[in-house]
Amino acid sequence: MKTFLFQGDSITDANRDDENEESLGFGYAFLLASEFENKKIRFINRGKGGDRITDVYARIKEDIINLKPDFMSVLIGVNDVSHELTMNCGVSPKKFRMIYELLIDEIREALPAIRIIIMEPFVVKGAATEKLWDEFSTEVGKMAVKSERVAEKFGLKFVPLQKLFDSL
Repeated sequence: MKTFLFQGDSITDANRDDENEESLGFGYAFLLASEFENKKIRFINRGKGGDRITDVYARIKEDIINLKPDFMSVLIGVNDVSHELTMNCGVSPKKFRMIYELLIDEIREALPAIRIIIMEPFVVKGAATEKLWDEFSTEVGKMAVKSERVAEKFGLKFVPLQKLFDSL
């Protein structure tokens, strides 16, 4: 049986039950897995609300390598910005890319056959972003560019999302 791992922040987490290994939450991980119900693919969600790239990297062994996924998607970058704008403890775009590259490099070293999909971090206007919309939009855009560069460097699939959400 193949394993697909979802990794990221609250958008990936989507209120999953941390106590239930099978919980996928109520977001895109759940929706995608439901499309493959009878396909003999095990889906695991390890997204965590509030996570930055540094948090994902800190959990690399437990929540990625030890799970030995065949496929993995990563959606990260918004909290790296929001933590900086609201609490002065975010991750700069330069450091974001550096740690993202370390993450991918170490994963591929441990799991050479893994197929990784990098999803573009995106921002939509809402209660959490409206007051600092220009800053959020600009800075998340920088993280999106860094994410795409990481995908290019490692020859990974990159899924653009911001334009899709903008059009909606």
